[in-house]
Amino acid sequence: MAPVQNGRVLFNSVPTGYPIPGETTIYDTLSTIDIENVPLDGGVLLKTLVLSIDPYFRGMMHSPETKSYASTNTLKTSLSSHGVGVVLRSAHPTIQVGAHVYGFLPHAEYSVASPAQFTSGALEVIKDEVGLPWSVYVGAAGMPGKSAYCGWKEHSRAKKGEVAFVTTGGGPVGSFVIQLAKFDGLKVIASAGSDEKVAFMKSIGADVAFNYKKTSTAEVLEKEGPIDVYWDNVGGETLDAALVAANIGARFINLMSVVGKSITIQGFVIGRLGAKYDAEFYATIPKKLASGELKYTEEITEGLEKVGDVILRVQKGENTAKAVVKVADN
Repeated sequence: MAPVQNGRVLFNSVPTGYPIPGETTIYDTLSTIDIENVPLDGGVLLKTLVLSIDPYFRGMMHSPETKSYASTNTLKTSLSSHGVGVVLRSAHPTIQVGAHVYGFLPHAEYSVASPAQFTSGALEVIKDEVGLPWSVYVGAAGMPGKSAYCGWKEHSRAKKGEVAFVTTGGGPVGSFVIQLAKFDGLKVIASAGSDEKVAFMKSIGADVAFNYKKTSTAEVLEKEGPIDVYWDNVGGETLDAALVAANIGARFINLMSVVGKSITIQGFVIGRLGAKYDAEFYATIPKKLASGELKYTEEITEGLEKVGDVILRVQKGENTAKAVVKVADN
């Protein structure tokens, strides 16, 4: 079989503002791959099915000299993000052809994954036993869902009857936190930046949902608080309002620093916490998603060539649900 096109999305230049499709990122069709003969060296050949597009992407688009908690994309090489691929060929002793792999994948139609990527945990074999689309495994049953689940389980110390305030509650992480808080018996206040997302937050159980662009966060918290758990994704004036409205002994999650009112403020990175809860997460969450007990939304865009456009939409906050790029059918 002759080599075939292996389309890729390249990190072309460091942006000074929003990442611009065709400048920051370029869809390249010049690369090819010999699917039948490319060396595997003990690894597997993957066909990419779906890729996750997330807000943290902008933090990976910097020069190597810039310090960041996130790894840096290398200029002139493929972007990478959480994705799901299917194994086309395998030289790995325990991974079979047809298996599905989740983890950090290059933004390319095909890629070879090394044994070291599985040993390190960068990639793992996953099974869908409940009939979910693979796109959900990069959303509610993937990194965003894990971030919410692990962060809440580890740091909320939630008690029935307490009050939680969740920012960006219409997004993939925030919406998951709302539902976890309701499962634990908390009153939930949630904010988002559009009326559409407010309606969605109400539909998944938020007791108080508001558009922070139209309503004063401080006034809502003064009326509905004090708050015991604050899930922060925005900082700034919203954080200031949450500090004023905090109950004694409140827990703030997803931040990096502070002092006052004996508040515990806990930042976390899912990569450092996920292994502790992985088995529990996969045993629990996909079933709840498939049954409808946990709700999720997706915004799926077809075509690897659209990655740059979707990244820009996410950075501008124009997406209305979890952004996923579908690269190929299973």
